[in-house]
Amino acid sequence: MDLKQSIFVSIASYRDAELIPTLHDMIAMSSGLYTINIVICWQDNNDINHFLDNGMTLVEENKHENHNLYILDYLNTQISVLSIHYFLSEGACWARKNCEQLYQGEDYFLQIDSHCRFIKDWDEKMVTLHTQLKEKCESPVLSTYPPGYQPGKESAKETFTSRLVYRNFSSEGILQLSSVGFESSAPIRGSYLAGGFIFSEGSFVIDVPNDPQIFFEGEEISMAARAFTHGYDIWHPHEILLWHFYGRDDHPKIWSDHSDDAKKVGSIDKVWWDRDRKSKEKIKILLKNDEAESDSNALYSLGEKRSLGEYEKIAGVDFRRCCVRPEVVSKERCSYFDDDKEDWRKDLINANKKLITVPKDKISDVFEKISKLHIGVYCNSNNLLERKVLQKEEIKKALNEKNKEEIKIKLNFITSPELKPSVVRISPYLSDQGWGEIMEIAW
Repeated sequence: MDLKQSIFVSIASYRDAELIPTLHDMIAMSSGLYTINIVICWQDNNDINHFLDNGMTLVEENKHENHNLYILDYLNTQISVLSIHYFLSEGACWARKNCEQLYQGEDYFLQIDSHCRFIKDWDEKMVTLHTQLKEKCESPVLSTYPPGYQPGKESAKETFTSRLVYRNFSSEGILQLSSVGFESSAPIRGSYLAGGFIFSEGSFVIDVPNDPQIFFEGEEISMAARAFTHGYDIWHPHEILLWHFYGRDDHPKIWSDHSDDAKKVGSIDKVWWDRDRKSKEKIKILLKNDEAESDSNALYSLGEKRSLGEYEKIAGVDFRRCCVRPEVVSKERCSYFDDDKEDWRKDLINANKKLITVPKDKISDVFEKISKLHIGVYCNSNNLLERKVLQKEEIKKALNEKNKEEIKIKLNFITSPELKPSVVRISPYLSDQGWGEIMEIAW
């Protein structure tokens, strides 16, 4: 009888050459103290020989919702591969949800991406940290953006720990995340989850399952709010537990596969941006309490243990107004507030951050004559909110390193919650004739 505690590992993999190395490393670096059950939603070409040619043994073949389900063994670790052709994919959260359907009551839950590396005895370390945090709260969750690695370059592994922080609200009003490094002798409290690394008790799968209709953007903030309102507290580990492969510029992705051309020839039923648009609408309903009628399944709604308002308070954000507390964007980049300030919303600011792209061909006729660029940001009532002037040398530096035909202009300023940017006006000053033609870009 196996008395070991168990870990359910959920991996969504989309045409990823790093999947097999990730599995090899995960199993090789485990402690052997826990039963590890790995489930992969494998969105690829359906050729199981890819696994069998890399040391894995086929134990059983079944069907799960009309898809092939292969049960493999590798070094006495069970790997369940739900094989789905990549043209049938509906996004990362949909794939993660498919994995969760194969959860069998394991003690712990680990969600990762299919391009990771692990520290030695990662499983024991994660469980130990989780157990220690149980002394501080009832339902802890470990999560962060792991440091990066490069395949085949062991020495290139990054060596810092980071915590998740607010980056900005997107043009659709969805909160986006970034990370900053930190040093601590213990995990620290946070407000945000990273989709590529979540570790908690197994009940997390039942309480906060991935919503299959969430396509990509907004996945992390919506799940963080749901987790908090279901009673889970987020912690960022103070030491490295795993690494993540970022960028992956040359790797296949759903954005290029699920294109208009693919739909025209019948390979897919929806282009990726259709799913993305509906996903964002659903997130806004969840987090902003939009008056639009919601068809959200209660399974993917907010919890009842704590309110959305309580989550906004500890995170220092206001979803409806797209505003934050000043400390959120200050040097400290605060991402968790444990004060009892009841009137905290009075301190809210509108933190405006945007990277403006100016195609060089829009000003190519006069580019060499430009001595400075005047950038003005205006609200709907045409009041100037921010002014920035780039001199000639600054303009040259602003040319995109990867594409010399674009000028990139960073804007970062604060206004009161009522003043929202609406339009950016760019005016070139020409050395031989003064002000040139004004260009307008919507905020």
